[in-house]
Amino acid sequence: MEELLICGGRRLCGVSRIPGAKNAALPLMAASLMAESPVTLLNCPDLLDTARMEGLLSGLGCRLTRAPRALTVDAASARAADMPTALAGAMRGSLFLLGPLLSRFGRAELTPPGGCPIGKRPVDYHLRALEELGARVAYRPDGRVEVTASRLTGRELRLPYPSVGATENLMMAACRAEGTTVLENAAREPEILDLQALLNEMGARITGGGTTRLVIEGVKQLSGCEHRIIPDRIIAGSLLAAAAATRGEITLRGVEANHLAEPLRYLRQAGCYVERSGDALWLRCDVLRGLGTITTGPYPAFPTDLQAPFCALAATARGETQIVETVFEDRFHHLPELVKMGAQIARVENRVFLTGGELHGAAVEARDLRGGMALVLAALAARGESRIVGLAHIDRGYESVDNVFSALGACISRKEN
Repeated sequence: MEELLICGGRRLCGVSRIPGAKNAALPLMAASLMAESPVTLLNCPDLLDTARMEGLLSGLGCRLTRAPRALTVDAASARAADMPTALAGAMRGSLFLLGPLLSRFGRAELTPPGGCPIGKRPVDYHLRALEELGARVAYRPDGRVEVTASRLTGRELRLPYPSVGATENLMMAACRAEGTTVLENAAREPEILDLQALLNEMGARITGGGTTRLVIEGVKQLSGCEHRIIPDRIIAGSLLAAAAATRGEITLRGVEANHLAEPLRYLRQAGCYVERSGDALWLRCDVLRGLGTITTGPYPAFPTDLQAPFCALAATARGETQIVETVFEDRFHHLPELVKMGAQIARVENRVFLTGGELHGAAVEARDLRGGMALVLAALAARGESRIVGLAHIDRGYESVDNVFSALGACISRKEN
């Protein structure tokens, strides 16, 4: 089993380039399945989750070519095969293949998806919306779900919650349906706009990305294209939080500051100096005050994926912070581990109360992706040595996290224990 060894207490200083967003790359990779000629995704991250999606696409007959920071998917010879159970069950991103498989082949079979144990993440939103387009859903005794459709037909529908994944699946299914689909209460995240951009480059007709109302006019055929994936706002926010937690100074390049409006507001409010120049963000932190009350929610609210890293940041501040988690009811596996490092934390249902102070090194375990990054941040700021296990969670969404922080001056290494 691998572990991270971190000797904390060093200021992070330097420059880091932000890779393509994992949360954009997975649905874009899935969408490539619908094109009848190759799709090249530039700025494509090389992560455990993207590698698993590559395995799923390969298992469906796609030919994939990897180059530095680019992935080409040729789905000309793809077929309506069952998704490999082990891979599909290991990642929630396998859900993104439902819409493309149904659209192109009229059939998709789903293994209950894996991912982080952070609370209810209903598959029903995806399935019910597909049913409204004309799909039939059958539940098997082994837990697998078969979705079939001889024809998908556009219509007006409304999501009960602005689910990002359900919005993306509907976009992919509806872009080749007959007629026009109008989706109300759609998610507004930047990743939705990125998927809209790719699909339109492939020949789809979608408008409304970034609003709560999407209009999707069905087309008969999609073709290949070249598309650059948006930068990962969660990695950018995590690196900014790490620099602030260590009272450091960092410049991020290749970042979209508009996607980070709420995290940047709280960082400035807590005493950080932040400046933007083109696609670069600069942050310096000398003194960090409590961050006030942070409430997570669908975009453009504060992202739930940064809740855990900002818990770690708040644990180092001079003052108090309250964080209210409204998206996932069980996204708190990092809290007991932070307490082992000296964090002063109280939790009441979905509210976390943190009083900042000095952290110390400890042996801790990452139990989910974003909680794992929170432990890395805390260890970087703590006095003494920390050991972090459960790195498979972190590797799902952060590429070579040890190398990234080493380049910023951290004392961090990855070893077999």
